[in-house]
Amino acid sequence: MKILVVGSGGREHALCWAIAASPLCDKLWCAPGNAGIAEEAECIGIAADDVDALVAFAQREAADLVVVGPEQPLVMGLVDRLAEAGIKAFGPSAVAAELEGSKGFMKDLCTKYGIPTAAYGRFTDVAAAHAFIREHGVPIVVKADGLAAGKGVTVARTLDDALNAAEDALIEEKFGAAGAEIVVEEFMEGEEVSVFALCDGKTALPLATAQDHKAAYDGDEGPNTGGMGAYSPAPAMTGALMEKVMKTIVQPTIDGMAAEGRPYRGVLFAGLMLTDEGPKLLEHNVRFGDPECQVLMMRLKSDLVPALVATVDGVLANFDLRWYDDAALTVVMAARGYPGTYEKGTVIRGVEAAGDADENVTIFHAGTKRAADGGLLASGGRVLNVTALGRNVAEAQARAYEAVDRIDWPQGFCRRDIGWRAVARETA
Repeated sequence: MKILVVGSGGREHALCWAIAASPLCDKLWCAPGNAGIAEEAECIGIAADDVDALVAFAQREAADLVVVGPEQPLVMGLVDRLAEAGIKAFGPSAVAAELEGSKGFMKDLCTKYGIPTAAYGRFTDVAAAHAFIREHGVPIVVKADGLAAGKGVTVARTLDDALNAAEDALIEEKFGAAGAEIVVEEFMEGEEVSVFALCDGKTALPLATAQDHKAAYDGDEGPNTGGMGAYSPAPAMTGALMEKVMKTIVQPTIDGMAAEGRPYRGVLFAGLMLTDEGPKLLEHNVRFGDPECQVLMMRLKSDLVPALVATVDGVLANFDLRWYDDAALTVVMAARGYPGTYEKGTVIRGVEAAGDADENVTIFHAGTKRAADGGLLASGGRVLNVTALGRNVAEAQARAYEAVDRIDWPQGFCRRDIGWRAVARETA
């Protein structure tokens, strides 16, 4: 097969790494890719949101499968356009991608189909939002309705923070069109976990569990980010709990989307809060998580390509996946200042040596590019995903941080406590 992967981050590097290992893959492209992806695939200089150019390329090269990584091109309808051109594409249609493209739509779907989630309100008027916030009190969560690159969520601990978050979106237009409407919802106490399932419109096949770390700094302090690290499996997600989540959240979502005339095909990412009342849905994403994808691909024993094809072809009912028992953990190395302003173009040394020093370590690139002299440069906020396998999370954590310490990048930083919940459970 000739396969095109769309995207340029750590998630896409992990997908390319897994796809390149498949005996079914004869040719692999990535658009636009990055310095690490270039080791696995031919990088094509087309932006991930340039739908016309991506469709033209896939047609010209007679691609057999296109795997869409980021949410933006999915919401823009890339999969629909490829389907019209007769090209198989992994990912939901534009109307199905609204599950992530509009948090309000997702919340309304939950209400209609009885999917457990936090109580909420939808607002375009700041006075009405302020009245709702004052009525419900803090802590409370304020979310931009549309796509805001993982930065449109404020967990407000004070009334001023909540009121300001509503104003930032609705009056200051901090998130542009994505914040023209906001969702304000009750704060849920508990532990957050990520559940992934391949979905073919009817059947949902659960993948391994993972847990992400959203806050920028150790101890879950600091601003929200796109994710500073992850590990798999998530010990909090027992077999019985997974069964409950599939029955009460994932399958009702798939059935509800089908009933709405928006059949969901692709990977469904359910961000959950494990509350005292049981698992509740925080958000649905319509793509593999980043950095959760990196740990999932490390643990996947089966060939990824047939699973992607089975999803597109609607034949998941008789499909199964196998996983390594080993745990995987990834540490995100980010540019200092992320998720705020940060410097681009800084030099990173020692990445290849760090990866080569331990066969259990794989370093996925996120925001990287090559300098004219072949040196590695940081070109984004989240830059490297240092990923390791171990018999348990503690061993994977130790190996990942040993590799981190071999990398010479003074302008970078990372959290030093990725996996702390799982390690605490293991030592207990």
